[in-house]
Amino acid sequence: MSICHPAPTLTEKNLPSQVFIVTGSSSGFGKELAKILYQRDAKVYVATRSETKALAAIDEIRTLSPNSKGELVYLHLDLNDLAAVKRSAQEFMSKESRLDVLWNNAGVMLPAEGSTTAQGYELQLGVNTIASFAFSLHLRPIMAATAKTAPKNSVRVAWVASIAAKEAPKPPIDFSNLNYERKDESQWMKYRRSKAGMVMLAAEYARRTAGEGISLEPGVAKTDLQRNMPVSQRLLVSTFGFEPKKGAYTQLFAGLSPEVTANSYGLWGASQRS
Repeated sequence: MSICHPAPTLTEKNLPSQVFIVTGSSSGFGKELAKILYQRDAKVYVATRSETKALAAIDEIRTLSPNSKGELVYLHLDLNDLAAVKRSAQEFMSKESRLDVLWNNAGVMLPAEGSTTAQGYELQLGVNTIASFAFSLHLRPIMAATAKTAPKNSVRVAWVASIAAKEAPKPPIDFSNLNYERKDESQWMKYRRSKAGMVMLAAEYARRTAGEGISLEPGVAKTDLQRNMPVSQRLLVSTFGFEPKKGAYTQLFAGLSPEVTANSYGLWGASQRS
């Protein structure tokens, strides 16, 4: 995460006939991104675990853009369970014939000590890294099919990472201590490792799929992601963090800008690539 980000300069365009998935889009960056896409007539799948929260977000977005010709569709996605992740991808592909951009936006930060996924992985690694990668792989066939007819370099997977990835130790993923059974670490360190893992997987995914994987760092915004932070840290974010829409513009840039090509993928911030 980083505190000081300049104001975004990207202006969104009309997006009719395009289909997108934004994971974790019932709140925060994801919801703001879904708003922007829907305003521009796109079909957006709101992929979250809670149907109640997703439908509330969909109602809110529709109310804000009553003249949109786009669509908002709820897609159940439980990143705590890899079997459920596969079912979500299969459900999407049973309904659609194309997918232009997948934003891996959903994530967890600082859960209760000892939290694990259904398969027993440490929760932050399991959700932020492993499940997001699995979802991307399951959707690979439909994205490959879309790329055959879509404009060059327009079909992408964007991974919402964090500047915290740069603070992870090296190697960021210790396969000899994947679940911290040999040596435990702080929740913050586990979070950093999980985000570093996202960057690594985005780079490898891009290498294997000719540049379709892009990681991005949206900055520090006031979202529900900080709900498990200590009070002092939440106060810092509420004081210096920006509104979620600015982070959504970073995601919009990574997912849609023609400046991002198969030869220029990497880690993007609010204004530049590193």
